[in-house]
Amino acid sequence: MTTPNTEDAAARKPSRVLVLNSGSSSVKYQLLDMDDRSRLASGLVERIGEETSRLVHTPPAGGGGPREREGRIADHDEALKAAAEELAADGLGLDSPELAAIGHRVVHGGLRFTEPTVITDEVLKEIERLVPVAPLHNPANITGIRTAVTLRPDLPQVAVFDTAFHTTMPEYAARYAIDVATADAHRIRRYGFHGTSHAYVSRKAAELLGKEPADVNVIVLHLGNGASASAVAGGRCVETSMGLTPLEGLVMGTRSGDIDPAVTFHLKRVAGMSADEIDVLLNKKSGLVGLCGDNDMREIRRRVDEGDERAALAFDIYVHRLKKYIGAYSAVLGRVDAVVFTAGVGENSAPVREAAIAGLEELGLAVDADLNAVRSGVPRLISPDYARVAVAVVPTDEELEIATQTFTLVDN
Repeated sequence: MTTPNTEDAAARKPSRVLVLNSGSSSVKYQLLDMDDRSRLASGLVERIGEETSRLVHTPPAGGGGPREREGRIADHDEALKAAAEELAADGLGLDSPELAAIGHRVVHGGLRFTEPTVITDEVLKEIERLVPVAPLHNPANITGIRTAVTLRPDLPQVAVFDTAFHTTMPEYAARYAIDVATADAHRIRRYGFHGTSHAYVSRKAAELLGKEPADVNVIVLHLGNGASASAVAGGRCVETSMGLTPLEGLVMGTRSGDIDPAVTFHLKRVAGMSADEIDVLLNKKSGLVGLCGDNDMREIRRRVDEGDERAALAFDIYVHRLKKYIGAYSAVLGRVDAVVFTAGVGENSAPVREAAIAGLEELGLAVDADLNAVRSGVPRLISPDYARVAVAVVPTDEELEIATQTFTLVDN
């Protein structure tokens, strides 16, 4: 595609950012106008490479309902071209002179990438060098970048890294207690993930409290199918629950979270399982789905209410781990101004929020039952006025955070 070169286009300052999140078999995209931070269009291409690929595109307001197309989409190149066609049908094509940049979610940036970065050949090579520590994510991210570059080689392409927000962790929090030479040789340390969400939510929490991020200490609980916690002191992450990979930490939809490392040796010796089989077990067959067969918190709560003991135990284990991290991060921070729930479960499950805070009154925490029961898409407090520490629900917006970081970089 080429960019029209007209006097009108030259007179307008480009203000749109296309955000791409390329997964192993999917591409999520959103087009935002950074003048007013409005979402112009969005979409999802899923099951890439399968016979039953599907694209769902949501046009701008007033453009009708979502449009769907089904049929084989062979690869990411074809997926992005299909997305570009849908955007063009709305008058928002990738050849628009109003498009300022394309922002890419990149899961792993290691220690080198601590902020959004304009993608060059050298940057792409470094992202490739990080594939061994992010084998499920970085290859897909790289594919999306390469395809986007072919579509708009003249446009700034920016990588926004999931790990970047957590690079402010002190060394004593980031290091594992293993042989230093071995750790350094193989880049083994705690990196953390969901960084764009933790950055966005911690900043919004400060706004909700009427304070500057530099003046606030918050614990952020990003609870989706993947789940992570962070301790943020004065706008900087000082501790987070995920580690070398997204497996460490909280109980998740299909991931075990914290586990004795010797379990892996035990499974190899006693069960005869291979490294790949153990990997699949801990990442895809554990967590809530391993405990009770469901990873949808709504279904688990329905089963709990009906007296299902397996679901009740899974819920209790999930909440127990949350409490442990809230307590631990309260100790790490020393002073906590707010505990903030976000992402699919955190934003929508009142029972999870209530149970996670119950019994933590000595830490200054409490939840108001009526406020907690309210469903809303806006940041809000759910703690009573007398609580020493605020409890809040702040909807995350990782795409807006990626777009904001991307636009700020290219605009400057």
